Amino acid sequence: MDRRIRKTKQAFHQALLQLLEQQDFRAITITDIVNAADVNRGTFYKHYMYKEDLLDELIEGVLQDLTDSYMEPYGGNNYLDVSELVSSAITIFDHVAAHRSFYRLIIHSHSMSGFQQRICSQLQRLCLQGMNQVSSSPYADNKQPSSIHPELFASYQAYAIWGLIMNWAQHEFEASPDYMAEQLLLIVNYSAGR
Repeated sequence: MDRRIRKTKQAFHQALLQLLEQQDFRAITITDIVNAADVNRGTFYKHYMYKEDLLDELIEGVLQDLTDSYMEPYGGNNYLDVSELVSSAITIFDHVAAHRSFYRLIIHSHSMSGFQQRICSQLQRLCLQGMNQVSSSPYADNKQPSSIHPELFASYQAYAIWGLIMNWAQHEFEASPDYMAEQLLLIVNYSAGR
């Protein structure tokens, strides 16, 4: 994507986030968005037909970045040896810090609460995918009993991660992303009896 287009879209994303902090999405107009972005209306329509298209693009971008950061510890491998994992490989909290205004908004805004479920669903898919990759790993220790339902276990993991993110946001992101990654790894190891 051309650098100017990327910069323009970023201005629209930032403008929408700022406006969402002040008012409900339904009340926001395209005029509000272009004024906040300091871009003309024609430029908006060059990239989007409706304000909903802008919101969808913003959310999809955050979800894609979430996916990339979650998969980072795999390093291109199809498996992850959790016992070898170091906290510096966990980048999901770096992702949240980079998008803190978005996460703060969806956690604190009643009009954006539906997006919490969307993020949790994405986390659940990623956890399930990760479980499938770990179980097929040559390093799998097969400690997970076959009686544990994979989707329920993935849901448990996803909501645990989401709970950490919510707590972090409720405390205004006081802790560093590195600290949060260390805590997640400690929790995972404690839960696994390591």
